[in-house]
Amino acid sequence: MNTEILQPTAENLLRAGNLICKGEIVAFPTETVYGLGADAFNVDACQKIYAAKNRPHDKPLTLHVANFEMIDIIAEISLTAEKLIERFLPGPLTIILPKKKIVPDFVTCDSKSVGVRFPNNTIAQEFIKIAGVPVAAPSANISGKNPPTTAQEVFDNLGGKLPIILDGGECAVGISSTIVDISAGDLKILRQGKISVAQILATLN
Repeated sequence: MNTEILQPTAENLLRAGNLICKGEIVAFPTETVYGLGADAFNVDACQKIYAAKNRPHDKPLTLHVANFEMIDIIAEISLTAEKLIERFLPGPLTIILPKKKIVPDFVTCDSKSVGVRFPNNTIAQEFIKIAGVPVAAPSANISGKNPPTTAQEVFDNLGGKLPIILDGGECAVGISSTIVDISAGDLKILRQGKISVAQILATLN
């Protein structure tokens, strides 16, 4: 497969969004790192992510959204979740919440919870809006390698395995998102990124 690195013009964003609708995978920038995206509701498309990355099938996929309404479609939102969403989203935070039935079990590796990301990146937001669905997307690299922060790094990892890489320049944050799990009610911080533990605790106290 020929992989193209494309500037995020209106025409190319439309092309990328349409590829998602057709069950293809597309790499796109966020404020943290580049993601490798597929229609979160299309299991066959999500399987392409695992194949391209050589990703273990026991690692669930995070769902990227373009607005707050999309979060409500895929996850149950508690009072704690509302506080985190209001304070930090869009931004470099992944929140693990109880999933709704619309999210395929394959995407969450049979877990009853789902990771939700609302990236603070206009290219990502526009791309997801055009796709019209939440986009399942881990980082756009071969599993075990460093997450890419430029389109060229994505190409070096995955060139020939996907049709399009949207080039948004170098990612502003450059490290993976902070991950918090509130799916069972209690707060668990699984990974710290740009948003610190102290910031999260201050928001909830």
